[in-house]
Amino acid sequence: MDEFNHLAEATSETDDRREIIKQKLRQYYDGRIVRKDLTKSIREGANVPVYVLEYLLGQYCNSDEPEIIDEGVDNVKRILRDNYVRPDEAQKILSLLRERGSYTVIDRITVVLNTKEDRYEATFSNLGIKNIPISSDYVKDYDRLLCGGIWCILQRFFRNIPCNLNWH
Repeated sequence: MDEFNHLAEATSETDDRREIIKQKLRQYYDGRIVRKDLTKSIREGANVPVYVLEYLLGQYCNSDEPEIIDEGVDNVKRILRDNYVRPDEAQKILSLLRERGSYTVIDRITVVLNTKEDRYEATFSNLGIKNIPISSDYVKDYDRLLCGGIWCILQRFFRNIPCNLNWH
């Protein structure tokens, strides 16, 4: 019987330590903690890099409450459904962009310097559009655009330069 009590006390101490660690992690790394099991469950339907899912999950599922997590997972799925550009749906998204005037997309963006025009130009990987003028300020702030590109959530305007770069 003493062995059982000793085991129960050790389990209780471990649980207490875990809870303290969880609280400290939430305090110092709020929005950056990701449950990998959620990543796996959403990954099945989305063809985006894992770090894109982890970013969204960190933003919307940052809680221990099951209701908040479920709501966050639904939000992430909705964001991916509404904004991730699948290459086979690029023309549909471009049509929506034209009709609405603007549209928020999740896509991989790369930038090159057009030396003839002396300007930077973006390529939207999944949208399949290129030579889109982009402000040099974005290139200064996100130099990885020039080094293979970055995944972004951005609002694209039909007649204007892309803007509102929210994330990299």
